[in-house]
Amino acid sequence: MGKRPAAERRGEAEERIVKDAAFDYAPLPGSADEMVDNKGAVRPVWQRFLSHLSTMPEKDLAERFARADRYLRDAGVFYRAYGSKGTGERAWPISHIPVLIDEREWKTLSAGLVQRADLLEAIVADIYGDNRLVEEGVLPPALMAANPEFQRPLAGIRPGSGHYLHFCAFEIGRGPDGNWWVLADRTQAPSGAGFALESRVATTRAFSDIYAETPVHRLASFFGAFRDALQGMKHSGDDRIAVLTPGPANETYYEHAYIARYLGFMLLEGEDLTVVKGRVMVRTVAGLKPIGVLWRRLDSAFADPLELNQNSHIGTPGLVEALRAESVTIVNALGTGVLETRALLAFMPTICHRLLGEDLQLPSIATWWCGQKEEREHVAKNIEKMVIGPAYSRAPFFDDNGESVLGSSLRATAKDSITDWLSSDGPKLVGQEVVTLSTTPAWVDGKLVPRPMSLRVFAARTANGWQIMPGGFA
Repeated sequence: MGKRPAAERRGEAEERIVKDAAFDYAPLPGSADEMVDNKGAVRPVWQRFLSHLSTMPEKDLAERFARADRYLRDAGVFYRAYGSKGTGERAWPISHIPVLIDEREWKTLSAGLVQRADLLEAIVADIYGDNRLVEEGVLPPALMAANPEFQRPLAGIRPGSGHYLHFCAFEIGRGPDGNWWVLADRTQAPSGAGFALESRVATTRAFSDIYAETPVHRLASFFGAFRDALQGMKHSGDDRIAVLTPGPANETYYEHAYIARYLGFMLLEGEDLTVVKGRVMVRTVAGLKPIGVLWRRLDSAFADPLELNQNSHIGTPGLVEALRAESVTIVNALGTGVLETRALLAFMPTICHRLLGEDLQLPSIATWWCGQKEEREHVAKNIEKMVIGPAYSRAPFFDDNGESVLGSSLRATAKDSITDWLSSDGPKLVGQEVVTLSTTPAWVDGKLVPRPMSLRVFAARTANGWQIMPGGFA
């Protein structure tokens, strides 16, 4: 018998190594896993990485992880934490094992998110424009009227760029059946893209040899295309582009500064700006200079104390006036935080049919607004499978600082009164189906262990339409 081809023998050896590396890895019961399929086999997209990982001595791995940590430390990456122990800067936490997703699956995800971005644009254009969704009963009037994110002074103001949304993020997760769900939409002032970029650089430092021979998509073209798009929104060659930050006390201020530096834009606070004859100007040592595009990183209500939140100390008086004059483009447009409202998820399938004439390619997590009788009864009847939370919350249920209540955790006496609670406070509440998120490997105490995961994915409007960042922030 002749010898088998070297590639075949090498492939079998790699397969044995992968199986050995995954031998002690046990996915959590009832959860899908990103590395291992439901038959216990390592997914193809993970095999090359796992093969490399399994041949590295633990000392080598520790040195690689330390290299990634050192990069983040030297780069000064931090976030600001608020809590009972006070406010302080925290080192950016990183999971040294990257999340790997097959390119074909990513293309399907991307197509679904592009559709969703188009849908969100159509929704917010209607809310601040013709308001047909409310007029035709697709959206309950009460849901909009009581929404704290609906900014009435912005009604009827059409963005000078022609679009309300330019940069969005989506919180997505994979359920036990392997399908992806949208858990939350981020349209107010989405954070995380800069942290995702820094995390990618850090893991590249740790696994530079593996990344060099792996078809990992780079992020630079995504940011470059968005920078070019912002440049194209300027009204004249003299206009400046700036990132508008609430200031150094903000929890993600590092990212604001990093993004501004990375893209070559000014980093400004509200007090750096003034509005003169309907034009936004920045104070400089050379006098007032025009601002044509503001990528805001503060909530809409705080942007203009004259027409929005009068208690704001971080905004710029007259900013809404400049929007009426169409002399400045704000990214994203003021008032777009209304799209993050948790209760809106309940109406997305119907709205998609009404505005786009299509089914949602990427469904939202099942949500019921309890301001309607049938929905209240459904939530009460299925309370064991539900999580109850604030209707106007902008955070997903697993990240809202304990404001949501897991139905299965309620005592019997509390469950008896759930109908009364929903009847009295229904318009302020939503019920959402509890979803067990997928797990992904993390390196803990010298071995791979499964950890629940959600993924924040970013979309930027460019000259060629929506572009999805290749990879996200896990």
